[in-house]
Amino acid sequence: MLDYISVEQASDKWEISKRRIQKLCEENRIDGAVRFGRAWAIPKDAPKPADGRLKENRKKE
Repeated sequence: MLDYISVEQASDKWEISKRRIQKLCEENRIDGAVRFGRAWAIPKDAPKPADGRLKENRKKE
């Protein structure tokens, strides 16, 4: 379990809300995230998912 971090730790690391981290996990947007009951375990080395709401992160059409 040492290679994983909690939702709270990911929230601090990526500077986004805990609820947003949970939604990203539910949507399978964080590679390697695993659910244990009501909690999520996120790989330490998982990159922060791109925010599709921001213009610079969207694919050019």
